[in-house]
Amino acid sequence: MSKNENIFVRSLKELKSTRCLALTALLISINIALDLMGLQIKLPPNLRIGFGFLCNAAIGMLFGPAVGMMAGVCTDVLGYFAGNLTMGAYFPGFTLTAVVGGLLWGLWLYPRKLSVGRAIGAKLCVNVICNIGLNTLWLTITGGKAMSVLLALRVPKNLLILPAEVAILYFAMKLVLRMYYALPGTPSEKCVPESNTQ
Repeated sequence: MSKNENIFVRSLKELKSTRCLALTALLISINIALDLMGLQIKLPPNLRIGFGFLCNAAIGMLFGPAVGMMAGVCTDVLGYFAGNLTMGAYFPGFTLTAVVGGLLWGLWLYPRKLSVGRAIGAKLCVNVICNIGLNTLWLTITGGKAMSVLLALRVPKNLLILPAEVAILYFAMKLVLRMYYALPGTPSEKCVPESNTQ
């Protein structure tokens, strides 16, 4: 694999691997199951941290932005049909948020290079662009509330839980990498070339 290869081309080539398809499908199903079970950490005052974002981050880190974006579509649409039918009509804006999230995870964490700085950058971008930006816009459109009212609630919440989410992300991704490289037939971590696009 060329060291100068485009990160999106490299990510698309991951789709040729059965390992990529199987692990991505597994992580998508775990994400949906976590959402359906409502598994989360509750922090004072009225803050909650879910764990679904770890599956999305793992897909982006292991297989890149192209696979992460496709997984975002699958996770959102399948998650809607699996348990959110009671929430009303499907709205494609949230699928777009999931696609952008997959892109951001892949850009920050692929090719399987994890550091505290990358974890902070990835989670900060996802919180600001996806959670505060896009999701607030979609909630304004679907709920009819003023964006300023929603932002006043969503900005502090996303910034307050950021340090805890970064810590969870970093240690969980370290564990994911350890398990990934322990799989039979996986090339050594030392064989993964650095990407100069990041």
